[in-house]
Amino acid sequence: MSVVGFDVPVEPLRRTAHYTGEPGCIADARVFAGEFMAELASEWCAPIDTRAHDDILLLVTELVTNADRHCRGPYILSLEGTDESVTVTVYDSSPTLPSIYPRDPQRVGGHGMEIVTALACEVFVERVPVGKRVSARVRLPGQPPPQPGRMVSEQALGEV
Repeated sequence: MSVVGFDVPVEPLRRTAHYTGEPGCIADARVFAGEFMAELASEWCAPIDTRAHDDILLLVTELVTNADRHCRGPYILSLEGTDESVTVTVYDSSPTLPSIYPRDPQRVGGHGMEIVTALACEVFVERVPVGKRVSARVRLPGQPPPQPGRMVSEQALGEV
């Protein structure tokens, strides 16, 4: 990592964890994310208030739960952050892209990506050689207000 001036990092903080899909993985991913946020606040002086902390934990929970439910492991959680934003990325082995269903408070289940797009300022979904990658970025406090997230599928990537 490079430093400038008063030992301010210039490269994002990046951490990755691998999960097998065994019971307890989702809770482990939340702990991992909590430790990441503490390190980001310490090293980057990132303004992670209670809302940002809870939003990031909810993103981790939703994305890891989707991977756990739809591919049965293994999957990878990657976190990247600066003092401006945190990106949560999950890689899994299923080539099936997630769906966003129309809002329906009566529907049981199927709200994961609806929650992700509501919390994130950007959401990217793409197929990778061994499955797919789903990323969601959250702006931290002090940044311009987030616009509602949008799903960018692999078909739309060339249009962005």
